[in-house]
Amino acid sequence: MGSNEAEAVREFGGRLGIPGLFDVHTHFMPERVLRKVWAYFDAVGPLTGLEWPITYREEEDRRVELLREFGVVRFTSMIYPHKPGMAAWLNEWAEGFSRRVPECLRTGTLYPEPGVEGYVRDALHGGVRVFKVHLQVGDFDPCDPSLDTAWGLIEDARVPVVIHCGSGPAPGAYTGPGPVGRLLARHPRLRLIVAHMGMPEYGEFLDLVERYDEVRLDTTMAFTDFSERFAPFPDGERKRLLDLGDRVLLGSDFPNIPYGYLHQLHALERLGLGEEWLRLVCYENGARLFGAPPA
Repeated sequence: MGSNEAEAVREFGGRLGIPGLFDVHTHFMPERVLRKVWAYFDAVGPLTGLEWPITYREEEDRRVELLREFGVVRFTSMIYPHKPGMAAWLNEWAEGFSRRVPECLRTGTLYPEPGVEGYVRDALHGGVRVFKVHLQVGDFDPCDPSLDTAWGLIEDARVPVVIHCGSGPAPGAYTGPGPVGRLLARHPRLRLIVAHMGMPEYGEFLDLVERYDEVRLDTTMAFTDFSERFAPFPDGERKRLLDLGDRVLLGSDFPNIPYGYLHQLHALERLGLGEEWLRLVCYENGARLFGAPPA
């Protein structure tokens, strides 16, 4: 780890001829919330048999500096509520964080609750660049009627939404392709980015990408040694992965990963889909969707 890892990550981007990495799935959140997230992962091992050590358990300033050392030119502060009354407060925190850290795309979130339309509208007017929704942790139906107007606002604004909707690492009441498919039937122009490639329902979420022009996938934790142990990506789907290369974006889950940042990049490279595919995934698709960062 340390400087050797940072040098290797920068070298990876240099070999591809890209200005740096565009990572759409990184986590920055209020300290007390993040500590609870880390405590959850600390408890995952005994519950699932899969130990989940947090590789980058550092203070916030150091975590930002690490991404800069890695040459990550854009990243996000993926926030998500697990109960009513959290989302608006998290949005305020994320706005402040993006002001302090200009490389971070201002991130917002939502929850099915009274007032959701108002704080989503405020976030959009304030310049939010991406939303995060976690159906597993939030334990809510994305088609909850209280969210319909909010989804419409986001759809009309063409702001992307990174949505954890696959059933990995553990299924929830509203995970899987069914609930998201129903959401897209109602809001077909939503710019959804399916987190973790839809793990483990990879094929079904690739179907949604093919069906809806604005649906994309992020690579978070997919193809890594860790995830291949319990949710291997089907070899038969690699051709579709190549064909849909302009709809796949780099995601890492930094800092909450049980391995080094470089391993996600090597996992993508060993798919054998070529340097052009890697350039698209690691930088160009994100730059096109969100706007390229300055040189």
